[in-house]
Amino acid sequence: MVAVILPKLGFVETWRAEARSLLQRGVPPEAVSWRLDGEGGDLFGGFDMDIQATCKPIEAPRIPAAFLPLAEAALCHSGPERFSLPYRLLFRLQADRMILQDQSDRDVAALMAMEKSVRRDSHKMKAFVRFREVGGEGIRRRFAAWFEPDHFILERTAPFFARRFADMDWMIVTPGAAALFIDGALSISPCEGQPDIPDDAADELWLTYYRNIFNPARLKVKAMKSEMPVKYWKNLPEARLIPELIAGAEQQVQAMRTAMPTLPSPRAERILNRVGQADTPKTDKTPESLDEARTQARHCTRCDLYCNATQTVFGEGNPRNPLMFVGEQPGDQEDLAGRPFVGPAGKLFDAALAEAGIDRAQAYVTNAVKHFKFEPRGKRRIHKRPDKGEVSACRWWLDLERQFTRPKMIVALGATAAYAVTGDGEDIIKRRGRVERLEDETPVFITIHPSAVLRAGSPDAVAEARDAFIADMTRLASVFSDLGP
Repeated sequence: MVAVILPKLGFVETWRAEARSLLQRGVPPEAVSWRLDGEGGDLFGGFDMDIQATCKPIEAPRIPAAFLPLAEAALCHSGPERFSLPYRLLFRLQADRMILQDQSDRDVAALMAMEKSVRRDSHKMKAFVRFREVGGEGIRRRFAAWFEPDHFILERTAPFFARRFADMDWMIVTPGAAALFIDGALSISPCEGQPDIPDDAADELWLTYYRNIFNPARLKVKAMKSEMPVKYWKNLPEARLIPELIAGAEQQVQAMRTAMPTLPSPRAERILNRVGQADTPKTDKTPESLDEARTQARHCTRCDLYCNATQTVFGEGNPRNPLMFVGEQPGDQEDLAGRPFVGPAGKLFDAALAEAGIDRAQAYVTNAVKHFKFEPRGKRRIHKRPDKGEVSACRWWLDLERQFTRPKMIVALGATAAYAVTGDGEDIIKRRGRVERLEDETPVFITIHPSAVLRAGSPDAVAEARDAFIADMTRLASVFSDLGP
């Protein structure tokens, strides 16, 4: 058995030199015992002459460039195979140079897992080291920090801090070693025990900053603990605030909601004033005509979307035409105009119908949801897809529209419309261009929403998607005409 003793500091460079020497001598992995200086080892360690007789020297060892970063990270791992596994894989690489590409190989998978764990630990160190000022003489301020990593990453990660904090002197102490940066020179030395590092004046400033950037509306405790594990909290000054901030998050969210501006834009306010002049109808009476349904829908409160939308956008068109188009919901321009499909997607929709020979004025056009659901971003209102509860609540109005118009065919534009009409909003791309049947045998033509064309990406992609949508409308015209009078 060959016993290799590595220093506790600088073990990466020493391992590389020893591994190359062993490889050149052809010593197999099972004949090597690796340990750190000071650790217990084999009393009879040494180079066994019987092993030497069976070794086949390798004059020019092959070390792929991709192997070295993986091995150097794995050497910093705290696992028991941190030294033996990289050498075993290096030895195997001499016979199979492509083995690193086989991630199902047990050794390769283990090495990559070790590298990933070390890399993540280094990232945590960069994120969660907290320096505190400890005074000192001269023009350079002095700081110190205590950190407890999972792996032996101090030598690996200290150069980052040397670059990041080159204008100050500092010391980072970990169990077993300390990094010292004085006057621009970085050194690593053995160190035992946790130093007594007092709080400094900057702690209170940092706590004030952290308290004010905390967003309770975006709080996800599980995700926070995943990114900032609890084991680090004891050394983080902001950790003392976390329980308090979590406990008061819901109350803060409610206060934020209350403080949000509630005044509509001047244009929306004028629309609301005009709509509000109409007499409020009796909503406990089921409408007996399409006009009554449209009037009652102005004051719909069946879901919460009415709270922020400017007005209800009901269907329009020829109620006696046997073709009904159902979209998702009104957009920003539809919300202000009070009419469906008048924005950019509506213009594309009109153009596609015209090329397919369908007269929109003779069709009935509506949406599955009658109020605009959006997310405010500055002065803009960004479309937000309605959920199933909102679609179900608004289906009452859609059913009334179907009852009073009695369409011979319904066209579902997109997943939300398909869900509202058929009860199934999945696999729209697979169902695209198909004709499905409702329980009452009403045919439903499935296609995408015209807004999906506008979101296709590059100009070429938009042009291709537009042509495909026109092809859908052309097929629709053919299928509809085949239904007869």
